[in-house]
Amino acid sequence: MRITLLSLFVALITFASCNQHGDKKDNLTSSKLSGSDREEILSTFMNTQEAWNRGNLEEFMSGYWNSEKLVFTGVGGPTYGYKATLDRYKKGYPDSKAMGILKFTVIDLYQIDTNSAIMIGKFYLSRNISDVAGHFTLIWQKIDGCWLIISDHSSGQALQ
Repeated sequence: MRITLLSLFVALITFASCNQHGDKKDNLTSSKLSGSDREEILSTFMNTQEAWNRGNLEEFMSGYWNSEKLVFTGVGGPTYGYKATLDRYKKGYPDSKAMGILKFTVIDLYQIDTNSAIMIGKFYLSRNISDVAGHFTLIWQKIDGCWLIISDHSSGQALQ
């Protein structure tokens, strides 16, 4: 009987603890960025779109953290590091024809803590060879006073 009561007590404590963490998770998604932080992130993000549409991958990457700790995850798995990510883009999009015209739509942008934010959105890449559409999750971090992408998880598929 003692083992059963002890097991029940442990289960109740575990459930209560998990329930408290669940409440915190709900509060996380409602966190609002300050107006200036939100504006800076969105401006940096739209600059990456404009750079892509001009065919300038180096300028496109200016919104990313120039670090070996940067991670890009796509259908092929993770790529680590700024240079490796830029090289991946150059290989996959060698010219303006392959790059096409990119359109981002931000679905959600919220703060994780004072120096971190998550952006969820979708993209549409219009090209003569085939259009591509998909979704992304970006983790932004304020580094040396600037908001930069430290992690990009994007998935898309060619459209018929």
